Amino acid sequence: MLNGIDILGDVGIGATLLGVFYLVTAMAAVWSFGRKRPAVPGKRPSVTILKPVCGADPGLYENLRSFCRQAYDGPVQIVIGAHRETDPAVAIARQVIADLPGIDVTLVVDGALPGSNFKICNVANMMAVAKHEVLVIADSDMRVEPHYLDAIVGPLMQPGVGLVTCLYKGRPERGVASALGAAFINNGFLPSVLVARWVGADTGCFGATMALRRSTLAEVGGLGALINHLADDYVLGRLVRDAGYAVVISPYVLENIVLEADLGALFLHELRWQRTVRSISPVGLAASVVTNPVALALLALPLNGFSNGAWLALAAALAAREALIYTCSRIFGLIPLRAALVPIRDVLSLIVLVASFCGQRVTWRDQSFQVDQRGELTFEGDPLA
Repeated sequence: MLNGIDILGDVGIGATLLGVFYLVTAMAAVWSFGRKRPAVPGKRPSVTILKPVCGADPGLYENLRSFCRQAYDGPVQIVIGAHRETDPAVAIARQVIADLPGIDVTLVVDGALPGSNFKICNVANMMAVAKHEVLVIADSDMRVEPHYLDAIVGPLMQPGVGLVTCLYKGRPERGVASALGAAFINNGFLPSVLVARWVGADTGCFGATMALRRSTLAEVGGLGALINHLADDYVLGRLVRDAGYAVVISPYVLENIVLEADLGALFLHELRWQRTVRSISPVGLAASVVTNPVALALLALPLNGFSNGAWLALAAALAAREALIYTCSRIFGLIPLRAALVPIRDVLSLIVLVASFCGQRVTWRDQSFQVDQRGELTFEGDPLA
């Protein structure tokens, strides 16, 4: 007769095998996405790129410079925004402007906080100087190639398209924490979006790039509709869809420079990501436990008395995970995670997932916020102190 531990062990093996199936599906979705090419724009409208900054992100100078050096046959304005003159990002932005005198770059420093999402408050302050109809909002820790604008404007010019967004890949700068952080993006986030897209689920919108017309933004309620939400990118994508427009993921993949100070900083960063997902889809986040089959197999081993079946499940999970890592590395030109770190990455992902259901607090740029059931933010203490 089976006891409770035996049942848990069998459930663990079953969940592991379900996770192996997911990883195989993810490989197919990644290969399919990798074959796509961005649409080339027939016309190139004037574009304003909005770059909110806060703090000196790793490689911020090169990140900002990459957006200023676009091979785009049309007028491009870049607006960089910060809340404080003392922000170290301001000095870096001024250096970029000084080094590129022929580029239309404007710096806006404005401490106004009309809402609790400081990034969107920053963008709202920047809109006062934005000149063009097509707007591109892009996070400060992203780096792009010269054909980036063509790759996102092309899809936006297609009939019925209201918003274009992009995926991103992680490039670790140095250290184990950065390697694990990049792997969370490359072998967790990236393939999960592509699997969801493959099966027709709402894949949302991503802060790496959100490109839309100014008129579309106004139609869906403007930045005021996002300014108190943790998942501002998801909310914008949902509003655009609800207005009857398509949200398209461009085949262009940006590069995210990942430099985590230590494992504690990595944990807090990923906890914010997962609590953001929880604010959008708690059931979906809970179901994503199966996307960490190596961790599930390690849990199942002692519960099954280290049986042959449990060892085989672990071997299958490790093989499938390594195969997905190889596939993502080939398609996206990534630095693969070292084999010794693969089990650590899966276990850490499972710990973060569980922790995301054990509180309402998130940390962004050293600021603490509480997240309510609607996904809205309330900051704690002095804002931007």
